Amino acid sequence: MPKKLPEDLNERIETEIARHPEGIGIDDLHRVLAEVVSRRTLQRRLAELAGQNQVTPIGKGPDLRYRQPKIIQGEAQARVSVRAAVTAEVEIRVSPAGEEVRRYVRQPRQQRAPVSYQQAFLEQYTPNLTAYLPEKLRAQLQGLGRSPLQDAPAGTFARDILNRLLIDLSWASSHLEGNTYSRLDTERLIEFGQAAAGKDALETQMILNHKAAIEYLVFNTEQVGINPQTLIALHAFLSDGLMPDPASCGRLRQRPVEIGGSVYLPIALPQRIEELFRIILEMAAEIRDPFEQSFFLMVHVPYLQPFEDVNKRVSRLAANIPFIQHNLSPLSFIEVGERDYIEGLLGVYELNRIELLRDIFVRAYERSCQQYVAVRQQLVPPDIVRLRYRTQLSALIAAIVRSGGQADAATISAKLPATIAEADRERFHALVLEEFQHLHPGNAIRFGIGPLEFAAWQNGNLKGKLSYNAAD
Repeated sequence: MPKKLPEDLNERIETEIARHPEGIGIDDLHRVLAEVVSRRTLQRRLAELAGQNQVTPIGKGPDLRYRQPKIIQGEAQARVSVRAAVTAEVEIRVSPAGEEVRRYVRQPRQQRAPVSYQQAFLEQYTPNLTAYLPEKLRAQLQGLGRSPLQDAPAGTFARDILNRLLIDLSWASSHLEGNTYSRLDTERLIEFGQAAAGKDALETQMILNHKAAIEYLVFNTEQVGINPQTLIALHAFLSDGLMPDPASCGRLRQRPVEIGGSVYLPIALPQRIEELFRIILEMAAEIRDPFEQSFFLMVHVPYLQPFEDVNKRVSRLAANIPFIQHNLSPLSFIEVGERDYIEGLLGVYELNRIELLRDIFVRAYERSCQQYVAVRQQLVPPDIVRLRYRTQLSALIAAIVRSGGQADAATISAKLPATIAEADRERFHALVLEEFQHLHPGNAIRFGIGPLEFAAWQNGNLKGKLSYNAAD
């Protein structure tokens, strides 16, 4: 007798697909659903769902995978709908207003009123007059996030804790997208380039994309800002190799999108998307308080959905720009539950209410600061001479490498910039020698030295030493 199919089979299929943001093949899908459906029936149902635009097939033949429709599976990834979210997560305690939002978004989708983008939500906000975060709360966060490098050049603190930040933020942000890499897997991938066994290549790509995007923010503080160029660059880094249409990588959205599991319908007209994208970033750039600025970006970037996908990831990294610029503890999203985060976004999308997302933001920042408190205590106070002459230091090291010169006392003395004060010359000279002692292909990029330039300099110096030894 044929197996009786469950009435909610289509919903089960869609829910399981939603748990794999980068797609799932029919073999893996059937392994999960084998008890309720045959492979042949599953193939037929998938074809029907694809025809109804409920799922999107990607690839061909053995590489064929299914994911939520690219009418954005949107940045709620919300098909991780509240039902499909990881039930083992312990939801955070929230304010009464946050709980009110939570109760609303947990209603069945059919009971929530369809809504479109509300421009009034943005227009009601006036930078430095309106505040999503009350003054007392901002002061509390400032006290938690303050680092010993408060007055150092932008990005100093982030660079000092970079190894920890790369692992924490890459793992936690990817986890919020359903990535199954563990934190230890992430650490091995970032530090040693070891991809985790049995993991999807797209999950590995997602982690590496985060690493590249974070390094971009930390090492380019003079160019990075709250502006369209920076956010588009973040999208290019974060979406690299993950978009069905490669041309949409680093480009504003050109077509309509929907958000699975939500009743919110984002703007579809490309011209309006571009106009509002620029307005949002202009407003954000005017906000003086780094915490208010960060949270504003977490609210309004995903609400607009300016990109075809990866909007949430862009907003999470963009939210760290103010912290990097002000040498505050970064926001790593450690211990933020996927369900909590998505429900907070749904409150913004469907109600234009920020209370639940704000509760999650505050809790996330508190936990991030706790992660870095020990790191902060271990930091050595910054070298004043290094800070004062960081530009000259980088320029001199790059000049010696590009000229093929020896990294010795005589060469350094001959090239010492005239702008170095007499009282600082001895320490500056020692700093240059220290940097050359620890210079290698991986860190030479800090001085604008490419791998080929470094290799050429290294080989030239090695040959010079061999010739000298032979003559000796």
